[in-house]
Amino acid sequence: MITDELLHHIDGKDVPSVSGATFGVSDPVTGTEYARCAAGQAEDIALAVAAARRAFTDGPWTGLSARERATVLVRIADAIEDRADTLARMESHDTGLPITQAKGQAHRAAENFRYFADVIVAQHEDAFLVGGKQVNYVVRQPAGVAGLITPWNTPFMLETWKLAPSLAAGCAVVLKPAEWSPLSASLLPEVMAEAGVPAGVFNMVHGIGEEAGAALVAHPDVPRLSFTGESGTGQIIMRTAAAHLKEVSMELGGKSPCVVFADADLDRALDAAVFGVFSLNGERCTASSRVLVERPVYEEFVARLAARADAVKVGPPSDPATEVGALIHPEHHARVMEYVEIGRAEARLVAGGTRPDGLPGGTFLRPTVFADVAPDARIFQEEIFGPVVCVTPFDTEAEAVTLANATKYGLAAYVWTADLSRGHRVARAIDAGMVWVNSHNVRDLRTPFGGIKASGVGREGGPHSVDFYSDLRAIHVAVDDLTPPRFGA
Repeated sequence: MITDELLHHIDGKDVPSVSGATFGVSDPVTGTEYARCAAGQAEDIALAVAAARRAFTDGPWTGLSARERATVLVRIADAIEDRADTLARMESHDTGLPITQAKGQAHRAAENFRYFADVIVAQHEDAFLVGGKQVNYVVRQPAGVAGLITPWNTPFMLETWKLAPSLAAGCAVVLKPAEWSPLSASLLPEVMAEAGVPAGVFNMVHGIGEEAGAALVAHPDVPRLSFTGESGTGQIIMRTAAAHLKEVSMELGGKSPCVVFADADLDRALDAAVFGVFSLNGERCTASSRVLVERPVYEEFVARLAARADAVKVGPPSDPATEVGALIHPEHHARVMEYVEIGRAEARLVAGGTRPDGLPGGTFLRPTVFADVAPDARIFQEEIFGPVVCVTPFDTEAEAVTLANATKYGLAAYVWTADLSRGHRVARAIDAGMVWVNSHNVRDLRTPFGGIKASGVGREGGPHSVDFYSDLRAIHVAVDDLTPPRFGA
């Protein structure tokens, strides 16, 4: 699909690594290396941060009005939509996502920029009158250089989820895309240039997380860090960022429960459970990977879930009929298959667990369902990040909540019941940053996104994102005689 080297973008120019180092990028279907990618290291990050810092302090971007920046963001959205088909093909080729789902990611990416253009134009500052003698008001100013580290599962959409609010706030940025799926990010330099983003405001350095990512986290001139990825990596980032007291926003792992009560609309709950864990190849942080079912309907639900899993179309990502494509990388495929073997020893396999017939190569796996999964099982406790779901029965509402909360994660949860009082009650009792009641994962961009426990730190979405990339400063002005105390007079 592409044979040229994928380069860094620093200070408005596409450049190789200072060392000349590269790494290979392969597509997950054939395992064929299709490109060499510049392998960024500390010196490349230093150049990118220096360019961003100059653009922030000396360039026009920070001083633009909200409307002027919003106009540029809308042009970015237009440029993305103009490339929607190309972007979807790149994303599907690079990640193994089904092409129909990749197309949805392209349009959501454009919407991220349109939405944050609206946010910065509509936002207002707080002002307070203090006893008629003082006015206090708050100003929001861009924080500086933002370091953005993004994951491999839906790369372009999640890159824009961080780029849009950081640019909207007036920051300059250094983006470190995921090394397993760097292809679609290669569109960003031309998109930014076409939209009129000044040189140096957007910078991108490819590379391995332990090298380029670690250097970005450690750089003293990067006061904001936004990271999406694995919880263990998040812990490392927090420890490193603490040396400079950087502000961090991190969306980390998940093991989200889908709680199905016996009175629920089982058809809708089944549809949501199947979509929630098998869409995006199961490689999604909010996947409903633990289905907890009330015992009176447990066996029926297990049988229907297994039948639906067996009917899911697994195939080449480029086929519009495909519902589950290829997993991102051989290393990840091997990890998921290891969990499948662990699950065989821990629970009852009722669907999948093997390579699909007719697909002898590539990183494919049939949608996999384990039933009768105990809460201390590894497949219940650990994030698998693939098309694998475990099902566990419960007898009471209290037991359902206990099971839902029985992992270290707390990102998302889903509750299905006809009793809305119970739906509200259980939603509040589950330890999760986001809970859906009688709904699959449909999220408005205005709502806060993030988790608790091992699933993250901070919130992004709507004004929460703009505030993260901003410094809030309170200014207090006397408007009448406000005589100070006279110590030592």
